[in-house]
Amino acid sequence: MKKILTVLLVSVIFMSTGCSQSPDTANKGKDAPYIEFAELTHDFGTIIQGGDGNYEFVFKNTGKEPLIINNVRSSCGCTTPQWSSEPIKKGEKSSIKVGYNTRIVGSFTKTITVYSNASNPVVTLTIKGNVKPVEQPQQ
Repeated sequence: MKKILTVLLVSVIFMSTGCSQSPDTANKGKDAPYIEFAELTHDFGTIIQGGDGNYEFVFKNTGKEPLIINNVRSSCGCTTPQWSSEPIKKGEKSSIKVGYNTRIVGSFTKTITVYSNASNPVVTLTIKGNVKPVEQPQQ
């Protein structure tokens, strides 16, 4: 019985410390940066194979402190994000450029996760569309 209570107590302690705020997010107040995107999803519609699979997600820092994008990750290697490492000041706009490999034929839905020092530190963007193969001329 003592072993069960000890294991239960240890489990509760680990669970409660795992749910507590990390130092990075604990100090987010009303002055913290806030990342606000013009849109979170972009639908390319139908793209011809090898066509333009680039899009620029525009965002604004609507907080009072400088916004820093720490990292941007895509859900697969077929999608490449690019962003500036420079801090974005209060009220300024910037963007994250995303490129999809349109040599891959078929429907796609890919996510791009943005990590920053904002009070909303993780934002997920989505691109989707359908790549149609180039029609070959008949001989």
